[in-house]
Amino acid sequence: METLPPVNTSAGRVVIVRPDQQLDSKQRLPYFAGISAVTAGAAAISMNLIVIPPGGAAEPHIHQGYETAIYLLQGEVETFYGPGLKQSITSRTGDFIFIPANLPHQPRNLSATEPALAIVTRNDPNEQESVIPYVLSED
Repeated sequence: METLPPVNTSAGRVVIVRPDQQLDSKQRLPYFAGISAVTAGAAAISMNLIVIPPGGAAEPHIHQGYETAIYLLQGEVETFYGPGLKQSITSRTGDFIFIPANLPHQPRNLSATEPALAIVTRNDPNEQESVIPYVLSED
């Protein structure tokens, strides 16, 4: 990942991050790191590009103590959520998705041939540190 030198402004600094490598998230999905405490010195947010491979799914998980907002750039994704992951909702290209803090969930790409791409923003600058695996037997 390339972090360009900060640009000084009257209100602080502007940081540009150009993700140049795919990483693996705790949810076992590939992603490209964007804005975070590490990359940009963010104090309260993070933003990344997440990829759900064709037919792929994240590991069931919880974002402990922070909310998640997602914009689906490409694809159709079914998200299972709640206790036992018994509820589901389907999102499509152009949808905004909100996931409350501490809600168990698992997104799954409905396409067998195309990846789903999404911009994921959270009110935690260290968002990967607060990802907790969710075990279905917990319910």
